[in-house]
Order: sequence, then C-alpha cells, then structure tokens
Amino acid sequence: MATDRQRRRSTPVSEPIRAVIDLDLPGARISRHIYGHFAEHLGRCIYGGFYVGEDSEVPNERGIRTDVVEALRDLKIPNLRWPGGCFADDYHWQDGIGPREDRPRMVNSHWGDVVEDNSFGTHEFMDLCEMLGTDAYISGNVGSGSVAEMSEWIEYLTRADDSPMADLRRQNGRDEPWKVPFFGIGNEAWGCGGNLRVEQFASMARQYSTYVRDHAGNEVYRIAAGANTDDLHWTEVLMESFDDLSDGDGRAAPFQALSLHYYTMTGGWQDKGSAREFDVDEWYVALSRALHMEKLLTRHGQVMDRHDPNRRVGLVVDEWGTWWNVEKGTNPGFLYQQNTLRDALVASVHFDAFHHHAHRVVMANIAQTVNVLQAMLLADAETGALVKTPSYHVFEMNTGHHDADALDVHLKGVPTRAADGGELPLVSASASTTGDEALISLTNLDHETTRTVELDLRGRDVIDLSGRVLSADGLAAHNTPEAPERVAPVALEGLRRTERGVEVVLPAHSYATVSLTLA
Repeated sequence: MATDRQRRRSTPVSEPIRAVIDLDLPGARISRHIYGHFAEHLGRCIYGGFYVGEDSEVPNERGIRTDVVEALRDLKIPNLRWPGGCFADDYHWQDGIGPREDRPRMVNSHWGDVVEDNSFGTHEFMDLCEMLGTDAYISGNVGSGSVAEMSEWIEYLTRADDSPMADLRRQNGRDEPWKVPFFGIGNEAWGCGGNLRVEQFASMARQYSTYVRDHAGNEVYRIAAGANTDDLHWTEVLMESFDDLSDGDGRAAPFQALSLHYYTMTGGWQDKGSAREFDVDEWYVALSRALHMEKLLTRHGQVMDRHDPNRRVGLVVDEWGTWWNVEKGTNPGFLYQQNTLRDALVASVHFDAFHHHAHRVVMANIAQTVNVLQAMLLADAETGALVKTPSYHVFEMNTGHHDADALDVHLKGVPTRAADGGELPLVSASASTTGDEALISLTNLDHETTRTVELDLRGRDVIDLSGRVLSADGLAAHNTPEAPERVAPVALEGLRRTERGVEVVLPAHSYATVSLTLA
C-alpha cells in the first residue's frame, strides 16, 4: 500500500538539495513544552470533545472520553492550557467547583453566545491532566477578575495545609494539592482580555503575578499576556517593566515569560479562507504565512535580547495554528473546521521555527486540541466517532524532538516560489539529538515536484537509519470516520546511504522524519 501511495505521488525530481548537519555540535535544548495543547470552553472542545458526562453511552471515565485520552497519550502531550482563550477572562473559577447541580450558569458571550453550566471545572480539568499525564497550564482572569480571585485559585489548587482555600478544596473531595507548573496572567489583554493599552497591562501584570504565589513547594512559572502577531511595542513595554535581569535566574521577577499569538489564514479576519476548497496559489499563500512565524520569533526575540541578553525571560507561543472559515452548516461561534494535509505542513514548518529558536521559545500551544480550529482530534459525542487529523500525525512524528538538543541544519540549493508578495523556500528542515540518536525533520512544500535532499552528516558515524513520511493523494486530503487513514504516516522508502551521509527522496507535498542511530 505504501508503495502504491508513493507511486501515485511520483513527479519529476529536481536537482538535489544539500543539508549539512554537524551531529557532534548540539545547541539549545528543545523543550518538550513547545508541543503543548490548548483546550478552551469553545464549541465542542470541552463538552462533547473531552467531556461527555458520566451518563453518556460514549465510553468514559468520570465523564472524560477514554478514547480521546488514549489518543492524546500517544502524543506525549506535555501541557494543556485551560480554560481559555477569551473565555478565561470571563471565567470565575469558584463557579466551577462543588456539586455540579449547585454550580451557577453563565453566558459564553465570546463563543456562540451559549449558556455554560460549569459542569466542567477545576476538579474535572485537573482530573483530565492526571489521566493524560500532562502538566496543567491555567489561564487566569485579569479582564473581569480580581487579584484576590487569582490568588485564591492558586491557593486552592496547590496549598497543602489547612488554609481557607485548601480546606475548601477538601470539602469538594480533593485532599492532596495538585501541581500547577504554569499560570497565565490574562489572555489577549490587547483585545478580548480587556482592550487594555500595554502600559496599563504591564502594571497589572506585575501586580497580579505577585499574588500567584508558590505554595507547598509548587513553583509557578508565570506567563504574562503578550503581543498579537507583530506588535513589537507590546513586547518592548513588557520587557521594560522588568527590574534588572542581568543577575539571578529570573525567579525574582514578577513573571517569567511573555506570550505571543499568531494564526495562519489565507484571507483576513472577515473571510479567512476555506479549510478544504483552495487552489494551488492558496496552498502557497498559507504555507508562506505559516513561515512568517520564523520572522516573528526573530523580531520579538531581538527586542527581548536587548533587555535580557542572558535570556532569563521565556517566549511562549500559546496560541498558533490555522484559522479557516467554519464548515458549512455549523455554528459560526464554534470554530469547527476540517483539517487537511495543508494544515499538517503548516504545523511542521512551525515546529522547525520553534526548534530554530529553542534558546528563547520555551512553550507553544496549538489551537486547539479537539473539534476547534487546527484540532488533533475530531470527536462526535452522538455517534462516538473519533478521527485523528493530519496534524495529529505531525505531532506524533515529532515526539523524538521532545527535550532533545537542537542541531543546526545548513540548507543549500533550496528552490523558491513566488507567494504572497515574497519568495517561499520550498523545503524546510530542523534536527535534534539525544545522545546516541538524532531526528531530522524535512518538509517538501512543493505541490507537485519530488525533492531530493542529500544529508551531509558530520562529526558522528551513523549505525542505523529509518524514515517515515506523511503525504496524501491530494492537497486537501483529510481523514473522516469513513476514511480514517487517508492521511497517515508510512515508511519512507526513499532513503539511501551515501559517502557523505544519507540521500532522502521527499515526495511532493510531504513531511518526513529520518531517525538515526549514532556511534
């Protein structure tokens, strides 16, 4: 089957591209947390996605879908961001604790104007994190919440003694405190999180962060709501709000990181483009805009470097991914879109960018995990169907980069194509090593031409190698309950040892990983 699929994609082969990699010169550590996820009270992400309730006919454990948990465990997801997003700055955590029948309702004004019954709250989320084996990233309410409210939440979550909030947690059925490594100080403060000016938010971020305290040995990494796309001024002002960063490790600072949000689309906010119906030009526009992440990380990183040359402050890209027009016939406020091969390649080039900037990027969160935007899984609570999207497979193929040391990849002879007013490189790459192993990621963005990449491997001997490739018989190919593996990884047959290293034949529109065992 694999051979047939690759034969259907065979096209003229271009001149070889050379990729020089020094296997013995590891660089910055690629944090596993750049493979983080995001679950907002939005559409069918929480309700019907993660959570179906204990009375559902869909197999569940304490209301949480077991098949969703099992699928995500295979991705080794390192952290999960919750409850938003825009929803976070309307969310008051005490509404989501205690007996479910007693919890007050609220209006989810941002996403579909639906009534939220708060049946999925703090205990349910932390239960989900324990089932997944993942770290919790709580997003706190700055927009409509209070300093005291945020302070009491972290106490409720993490304090071990008989403090008022620890006692309240015990009354609600949880004796031992949880570990909460990450806490967000607001979300999109420039927009749905309060429409604040950065000078105003910078002061608030310092104040709110001060009250997100470390309790009972739980050390919190505080992340202040950062810039929208290319708003360098926002990053500049937040960096100026720090006291002296030249000494110490940054723990004494009011917060330890800034966030950055950027979405890929082919149109504008009113007409973002279609998830499934696009032509070749739109294919290249989308991928060109995905590669804009590299420029954003460079520019925001340069601003941060001026204030923080020792890189004490982290950059967290806690919302990224594709954002298309919703599927026809669905609630426009639920942001449900299909996920194609194009989305998978958007993800792969983002990961290359994150790897290249591992010295500054400490976390990233795909938006979102289930049924919303660039989801990993499409889950139907009525039929019980569960589909792994092409993007899911890119995450799975990248698990070997988790907590590995980045390796520089020097590409030579990469062809380009005019797209979106610029020149788009048609091959993207990154690599990492974990001692006796290395993983090389290669993306061929060319919609029709097979590309050959000659890996010039230096400094270490290669004992063994293998490869996998993700592609499909069409640019808009996607998975459905009827065809769940139309876009799924298969063995990469186009591997050949050479005098200098390895020759890799990349099918058109494909993502591949090459695994090496090193001497």
